[in-house]
Amino acid sequence: MKKFIIIMLVSIGVVGGVILIKNGKTSAPANPTAHIFGTASTGVKVVEYADFQCPGCAAFFPIFEQVKAKYKDQVSFQFVHFPLSQLHANAQSAHRAAQAASNQDKFWEMHDLLYQNQKSWSSSTSAALIFEGYATQLGLDVARYKIDFASANTNSIIQADIKTGQALKVTGTPTFFVDGKQVEDNNTISTLDKFSALIDAEILAKTGKPATVNTNIIPATITPSPSGQ
Repeated sequence: MKKFIIIMLVSIGVVGGVILIKNGKTSAPANPTAHIFGTASTGVKVVEYADFQCPGCAAFFPIFEQVKAKYKDQVSFQFVHFPLSQLHANAQSAHRAAQAASNQDKFWEMHDLLYQNQKSWSSSTSAALIFEGYATQLGLDVARYKIDFASANTNSIIQADIKTGQALKVTGTPTFFVDGKQVEDNNTISTLDKFSALIDAEILAKTGKPATVNTNIIPATITPSPSGQ
């Protein structure tokens, strides 16, 4: 009951293990952080507000990886820090780890490890040590990583991202914006084909031409998590 009350207070809806947000028509900011993958040669951009400890985000991870691989030459994909610290005890530390890795040009590599191994650290009481292990695995300068992990600058970057989301009335994760328009129901993009259809429509509308993409990708669907929090 307590968990239910907390969830209601932050207005998070869970469908199929993915947190959904419906806030009306809003537009994503141009550049909250520099965590961008791919080239927006068509001008179409996808922005994700995400929490590394959110099971819904982890469930979406394999789909989003496929979408990024398929459209990386035509669409840019941006990750924005949005840890739900009131729900996830280790979320802030995970985002600190990713931001610290970013200072050594390993943001996406740390991003992937955090989602791939979410179950191993999400309930740990020594998550920071686990993240140091990931830093070692990625070949980072661990001494520098530890300094960056604990720095006020790292915290300020994460907090700045959070503020951009709050300005858009983002209350849960993952929240996606495709070419500035919020995806109000994540069920509509819960497979590679569904997400592709949305992006194809945006590319066609923006350029007047169909997308030219890498189609050698195995389709997948989201596996619902036992809890969307």
